Amino acid sequence: MELSIAAIIGVVTFVGDIVVKVLAVIYVPRNRRPQTALAWLLAIFLLPYVGIALYLLAGNWLLPKKRREKQATINALIKRTTDSIDTRDIEPLDLPDWLAPITTLNRSLGALPIVGGNSAVVYRTDSSGLAAMIAEIDAATVAVHAEFYIMSLDSTSAPFFDALERARARGVTVRVLFDHLGSRSYPGYSPMKRRLRAMGVRWHFMLPFFPLRGQIQRPDLRNHRKLLVIDGTVAFTGSRNIIDPGYQKRGNVHRHLRWHDFMVRFEGPVVAEIEAVFISDWYSETDELLEDFEVTEIELAGDLECQVVPSGPGFDGENNLRLFNSLVYSARKRIVLTSPYFVPDDSMLYAITTAAQSGIEVELFVSEVGDQFLVYHAQRSYYEQLLKAGVRIWLYEKPVVLHAKHFTIDDELSVFGSSNMDMRSFTLDLEITVMVRGASFHDELTATQEEYRTHSRELTLDEWSKRGFLTRTLDDLARLTAAVQ
Repeated sequence: MELSIAAIIGVVTFVGDIVVKVLAVIYVPRNRRPQTALAWLLAIFLLPYVGIALYLLAGNWLLPKKRREKQATINALIKRTTDSIDTRDIEPLDLPDWLAPITTLNRSLGALPIVGGNSAVVYRTDSSGLAAMIAEIDAATVAVHAEFYIMSLDSTSAPFFDALERARARGVTVRVLFDHLGSRSYPGYSPMKRRLRAMGVRWHFMLPFFPLRGQIQRPDLRNHRKLLVIDGTVAFTGSRNIIDPGYQKRGNVHRHLRWHDFMVRFEGPVVAEIEAVFISDWYSETDELLEDFEVTEIELAGDLECQVVPSGPGFDGENNLRLFNSLVYSARKRIVLTSPYFVPDDSMLYAITTAAQSGIEVELFVSEVGDQFLVYHAQRSYYEQLLKAGVRIWLYEKPVVLHAKHFTIDDELSVFGSSNMDMRSFTLDLEITVMVRGASFHDELTATQEEYRTHSRELTLDEWSKRGFLTRTLDDLARLTAAVQ
């Protein structure tokens, strides 16, 4: 009896479906976290054609091989250069026994050592941080290196671009990097590009995605770093992008959302480490290796000990996650975390809850309101587990999005930068993190946290337990997508 065409198609489809699912079970979990593999398997099993298409497009979290090779090249250069640090000037650092292995870990992962002799100025408001960066650009005499995830020309950011133009007119070399897809969705994107071309500065996209030009890679891998280096002697980094704090989008304007950021100005040897990150990204995007830097050429400026930790899909390991977990497990008295997007993987969740259950005081500052639907609801799905473990959660009052990213450990160690405490920042985004040891900086960050507290309310387990069934279900469903957001 001959089979009809419809029957043949049905058999082929059935067999193909089984083969795809078997292959997915074999290959998808390979070298992935269980929760990431599960998220992809769910997508493939529930929505086979869509899931497979998305997996082929975005299943590989690493940057292309050529880009990773560039990162390895620049890491080797940084390692060779910083191996020659004059230990009489910067060493010996009197590191406690628990911290020394962490600095060694950071060095092996990101190539940069811990260096002493640094000073820092904290800017707790968006306007003060922007004004300080503009002032330093206006004082530049040699070079300005600007790298930001988002850059957009608007009424707030215009003075920044004016300062770049004045620097260029004085003969200062100005180099600018901004993330292609991160910036292009904002209204000031095209005017900003025209302005940069008109002023004659050297600028490039980071991680450009132009399929028709052959520039194809996983489109959600982004360079999320924010940094500015002036003449190789002053550097800024933190959470602020070069854009109006309302972020211009119609939905943000409708909801009256405004972002609250945190920036730090450094002097001392750590400036060369921050510039090393810029040099790495400039080389990755342009194939141009800028002049070598030398940590020992920068004058000592204070008593802070600092170590820069770059991370992202250009590295084999999740450098920022390893650092964060190591520090949480090393805490003895108090941990205070601040992150706008808090979606930890299992290792970080266990580290934080273990600390709280061990009697360590653990606090978490997050926003009462969210700007990203799935991330916001995925974040909320962790609150019950955290509260039950004894973590105190503070909700920063809406409509402000607390965009600062930092935490403190015990009495003298602080960490801040561009990295959120979520799986995207651990795996998919290029980030910059700075670890700072020093009581003065710790006190500044503690004062900042206390200021947050005055604008926050504490979430209790009793309140959270009373949320509705639909809200709880939405949070839990969003959590399933957390590993691939």
